[in-house]
Amino acid sequence: MASGKSTLGRELAVKLNYDFIDLDDYIEAKENTSVSNIFKTRGEIYFRSIETKYLKALIENDHNLILSLGGGTPCYGNNMEMLLNTPHVKSIYLKASIPTLVARLKNETCKRPLIAHLATDEQLTEFIGKHLFERTQFYAQSQLTLLTDNKDSVTIVDEIMRQLIQ
Repeated sequence: MASGKSTLGRELAVKLNYDFIDLDDYIEAKENTSVSNIFKTRGEIYFRSIETKYLKALIENDHNLILSLGGGTPCYGNNMEMLLNTPHVKSIYLKASIPTLVARLKNETCKRPLIAHLATDEQLTEFIGKHLFERTQFYAQSQLTLLTDNKDSVTIVDEIMRQLIQ
């Protein structure tokens, strides 16, 4: 959350002349409801199962696509394994520090259901730290890792482009 996946994904897609899909937006369109409503009415297990189904369908389609995943996507089912074992897929971990993520999120808590209940910077810091601790083992398996702290989107997209060309 707040690593820049969607923003950078859109910019990279434009630069490469690829299509761009945000997986959460795709799920919302396919399910005709919001992700938060799916969690509320059907539960996380249902969400994670359809998330895997739609991820699989999208990566099996071998076309020029930048796909922005939800922060939890690589951590459930066999999603990370599926990404790593699909030859045309390149996985990228946009690594931001906890203070950077807190700074990006602290004024957006009302827009993000998972953190809307967090009232202080300390609670937000703890939430982010806990999630990163649980998820880093999955993120670290990505084929590319880019540090994003104190970098603008143009710099990060250029770094991604250089890494993809190698």
